[in-house]
Amino acid sequence: MANEKLSPSPTPHRLGVHLVQGGATVAVYAAHATAVHLCLFDEHGKERRLPLTGPQNGIWHAFVPGIHLGQKYGFRASGPFIPKQGHRYNPAKLLLDPYGRGLEGRLSKMIDPGALALLSNRDATDSAPFMPRSVVTLDSQAPLPSPKPHTQWSDTVIYEAHVKGLTKNMPSVPEHLRGTYAGLAHPSTIAYLKQLGVTAIQLLPVHAFASEPHLERTGLENYWGYATLGFFAPQPSFATKAAQSAGAQQVQDEFRGMVELLHAAGLEVILDVVYNHTAEGSATDRVMSWKGLDNLTYYRTQAHAPQHYDDTTGTGNTLDFAHPTVIKMALDSLRYWATEMGVDGFRFDLAATLGRTATGFSTSHAFLTALTTDPVLSSLKLIAEPWDVGLGGWQVGNFPQPMAEWNDRYRDFMRSFWLSWGASTSGSGHHPTAPELATRIAGSSDLFGYSEPYGMRGPIASVNFVTAHDGFTAHDLTAYTYKHNEANLEENRDGTDNNRSYNHGVEGETDDPKVMRARRRSMRNLLGVTLLSAGTPMLLGGDEIGRSQRGNNNAYCQDSDISWFDWDLSPWQWEMRDMIALLISLRHKHKVLRPTHFYDGIDIDPRDALFRADSAWFRSDGEPEDEDWWEDPNTRVVQFMRSLSDVDESDALVVINGWHEPIEVTIPADEGPPWHLEWDSAWETPNERDGKPIKPGAKQRLRPVTIRLYLSHPPKG
Repeated sequence: MANEKLSPSPTPHRLGVHLVQGGATVAVYAAHATAVHLCLFDEHGKERRLPLTGPQNGIWHAFVPGIHLGQKYGFRASGPFIPKQGHRYNPAKLLLDPYGRGLEGRLSKMIDPGALALLSNRDATDSAPFMPRSVVTLDSQAPLPSPKPHTQWSDTVIYEAHVKGLTKNMPSVPEHLRGTYAGLAHPSTIAYLKQLGVTAIQLLPVHAFASEPHLERTGLENYWGYATLGFFAPQPSFATKAAQSAGAQQVQDEFRGMVELLHAAGLEVILDVVYNHTAEGSATDRVMSWKGLDNLTYYRTQAHAPQHYDDTTGTGNTLDFAHPTVIKMALDSLRYWATEMGVDGFRFDLAATLGRTATGFSTSHAFLTALTTDPVLSSLKLIAEPWDVGLGGWQVGNFPQPMAEWNDRYRDFMRSFWLSWGASTSGSGHHPTAPELATRIAGSSDLFGYSEPYGMRGPIASVNFVTAHDGFTAHDLTAYTYKHNEANLEENRDGTDNNRSYNHGVEGETDDPKVMRARRRSMRNLLGVTLLSAGTPMLLGGDEIGRSQRGNNNAYCQDSDISWFDWDLSPWQWEMRDMIALLISLRHKHKVLRPTHFYDGIDIDPRDALFRADSAWFRSDGEPEDEDWWEDPNTRVVQFMRSLSDVDESDALVVINGWHEPIEVTIPADEGPPWHLEWDSAWETPNERDGKPIKPGAKQRLRPVTIRLYLSHPPKG
C-alpha cells in the first residue's frame, strides 16, 4: 500500500505524530532524503507503509486518517547511501521517531554493520524484527494539579538517585511498585526524602535508552541510561508491569503521577538529560533513528572525512549543536518535559558539547542563549556538567547565567584535603592548601565570580559535591584506595584511577572497630563540608546511609545489588543518616549557611561591635588571618566566621582541623553573642550535642581530622 495518497499536514512544521480530529498529523525531518514512509504496525506486527509529502524545509509530512491512541509506528527513509559524503539512507532500516512520546518493545540484538557501514553497499537486512516501536500518545495534557515547588536556589539541597536503584529493595514499598516511577512516589519513599531534608531529587536518565552492543555481548545492561533512544519518551522499564502492559500512554501517565506526588510533598524533580549523543554509537554501529533520517544533519562529522564522526563525548558519536535542527529538537524536548510532564529542572550531561561551534566552546552559543532566555526554560533549574572529552572540553565557570554547574574542582580538592592529605598519614601537604580550602568553602568565586558586573551568578552557581553516580560512593572513598570494577567484565580497565580515596589501612570490608570509626568520621567530613560550604549542595543518594558499591567506581552496567540500595541497615547507618539530616536541618533553619552573594569580608556596620563581618578567617589561636599563614603549607586548621546584617539571624563559625592529631583552638574573641556547638563530625549521633553556651575567646579541643559548626542564637542585641 506504499502508493496510497495522503493529504499534506496542515502543520508541517510540527514534528512528531499528533492526534487531531479524524486522525493524526505526521512530520519528520530528513532533509537529504528522496522519500520517507510512515510505517504503521497492527497488533499482529503487520506493517503498512504510507508515503509522506516533502521535503518542505527539510520536513516530510502528511495528515493520516484513522490513526488512534496507541498506534505503533516508525519510519523508513530512502536517499543516497554515500558514506564518504555522510549520507546513510537505507529503506531496509526501521527508524524510531525522534519526537516519539511513547516507546514499546525492546531493542533486540542487531548485527552491527561494522566496516560495511563505511562502504558504498547498503545492508539489505530488514531491521524491523529487532526494533522497538514508537507509539502515539496524547499531547496537550492539562497541567499537573499541584503547583511546582519553585524552591529558591539558596534553599536547594539536591539528592541524586536512580529511579530503580532507590526503591528496588525498599521493604516499605509494595513489591510490585519497587524500582518504578510509582515506587519512587510511594508515601514511604517520600517520607524518607522529607525526613532527610533534601528539596530536589535529581534522577539519572529517564529518557528511553538502550544498552550498548558490547554490553549485550557480555550479558550486562545499561543501568545508568546514558544512551538515548528517544528524547521525548520515558523509559518504559521504569514503569510498573501493569503500566507497561497497558501501553505507552500508561507509562507516560505513571511518570506524570510520580511528579505530581513529589510536587505535592514539596519536592522538585530534576532530570539528568543526555543531548550530547545518542544510542546509535559510532559510524560503524547500529542504525535506529537519527543516523538513518539525516546523518549529516544530526551528527558532528569530521570536516574532511564525513564518513567519520567528530566524537567529543567518548561514546562514538556527538550530536551537532551547530545545526538549528538539533538545537530545535533539544529545546522542544526540554519544553515538553517542563510543561506536559511537569519537571522542575535539568542537569545537562557533558554540557560543553552543547556549546560547541566549529571552532570550540562558546558561552554565547545559540543553544545556550536560547535555553537561558526561553520564557519557560530559563525559570527552571538548569545545571551543566561543564565538560566533555574533546579539545578544550573543561569549561567550569563558563556557562551563562542563570545556569549552575557541577564543580569538580570542589570535589577533587575536598577528597584530597580530607582523605589523601588528612586521614591518610602518608598524605602530602607540601603545598599551600588553606587558600583553596577557603575559596571552595566560600563559593568558588574564582570560577563563578566573573561577570559584568562582578559576581552576578553568586555562589549558588557552584553545585558542590564530593560524590556522584560516576565514581566511588562516599563509603567507598573511605574503604578502597583502588577501584574494583571486575564485575563490569572489562578487566578492571574502565573507570577513573583519579579517585583521591583512602581505605584507612584496610582495603574493602573489615570488622576492625578502629578502622570503621575512622571511615565513618571521614564520611561525615566529606558530606558535612559539602553542606556547610557556600553554594548548592548535592548528595549522592545513599551516601547518608553509607551505601557501598563494593569498590566499583563505574557501575554504569550493574543493574544488580551492586547499584541498588541495601535497606537492611546497621545501627551506624541510621546514625549517619540522622547526623546528615541534622546538618541539612540546620542549613534550612539558618540563613547564614545559605548565602546568595559572594562574601566581601567587610564589617557590615563597624560602628556596632555586636555585628560581625560577613566573612572572616582566623588562625587556630583566634587571631585574624595573615598572608604568611595563608601561604604556609602546614596551615591545616582554619576558622571561618560568617554573619548577616539581620539581628534576628544567627552567626556561624566553621572550624576545621585537618591534622590527624587533636588540636586546641581559641574561638575568636569579640563582643558578639555566645556560640553553641551544633554539629561535630566527630560525633556518631546528634545526641552528643550538649547545647552549652561558649563565650568568644574560649578554648575548644577538636578531635583529629574533624569539622565543627558553631552558631550564635539570635537576637544579637
